[in-house]
Amino acid sequence: MKQLLRKGIKMKKSLLSLVIVSFLLLSISGCVPLIVGASVGAVGGYVVSKDTVEGNIDKPFDDLWNSSQELARNSGTVKKEDYDKGQIQFIAKDSSIVWINLSRLTRSATKIRVSSRRFHFPNLTLAQDIFVKILGEAK
Repeated sequence: MKQLLRKGIKMKKSLLSLVIVSFLLLSISGCVPLIVGASVGAVGGYVVSKDTVEGNIDKPFDDLWNSSQELARNSGTVKKEDYDKGQIQFIAKDSSIVWINLSRLTRSATKIRVSSRRFHFPNLTLAQDIFVKILGEAK
């Protein structure tokens, strides 16, 4: 009985060590994507990295483009708009640079990616805020 108990304790320690080492390696390796469940009905989930929020949306490209364009114009100074490439770049009122990239997946599905940096440092809060606002304003 004691041998089984000792083996169980050793297995728990080794499993715990494996989990801790894995966590440490992931946390120091730089940009590790984290998959988060979204509460927005059109999104199955979205990916978050240091400065980017990205998701596949069940809305047409044009609806998301119009929403993104309007939000960029209302939130700051637009520096670049390219409908064919699905790219918008603008400088927000807090001096953050924001990039919005849209890609057609199907006729009714679009991939949206929002990145934001302020003074070369990631600004994930702004990227998430813009991502949610675009989805909320899209028809």
